[in-house]
Amino acid sequence: MKLKRAEYTPDIISDETLMIRIGDGDRTAYKMLVDRHLRSFLAFATRMTGDFSEAEDIMQEAFVRVWKYAAKWDQARNTRYTTWFYRIVMNLCIDLKRKKKPTSALSEAFDVKSADALPDARLSDRQMASRLAAVLADIPQRQKMALTLCYLQGMGNKEAAEVMDITIGAVESLLVRGRAKMAELLEEQKDELLREII
Repeated sequence: MKLKRAEYTPDIISDETLMIRIGDGDRTAYKMLVDRHLRSFLAFATRMTGDFSEAEDIMQEAFVRVWKYAAKWDQARNTRYTTWFYRIVMNLCIDLKRKKKPTSALSEAFDVKSADALPDARLSDRQMASRLAAVLADIPQRQKMALTLCYLQGMGNKEAAEVMDITIGAVESLLVRGRAKMAELLEEQKDELLREII
């Protein structure tokens, strides 16, 4: 059966259907999946690594794995594509972190500037983003993952638990500890932040 062009509209085809088609060697389906998810997963990888260039490398490797393993992807396990792919990206980020020492320069990870903001406001936003990124860099890896998945990627605790392959209770515990650690680190920087604002 030949597919009509309308059936290839990205909003109509689910990720899971695209994965099945990719498993059959469909390059158009692969391009649609990459186009659909590259931006959000690149932001996630950048937040996790603190380096945009490294995040790009991770995304390239992650999408190569999608192409390579699409035929083996098991939809019967009732795993959503995004959950499966987050796990791939997260594991690549962890592997990179193991290979090198952690960095604290995460300013590219947070794109808080607004297109219509004044230059001074953008500078202030960049400084704040840089501060928050530095704080996030000082948080233990698993807490950072939970915070990033739930607050920056907008996942619920259940989906974050699936991605991290832990229980919902463990995610909630990581979030509590991560927020407490962020509050502690921000409290330590409070006077310096106030001097910059005033």
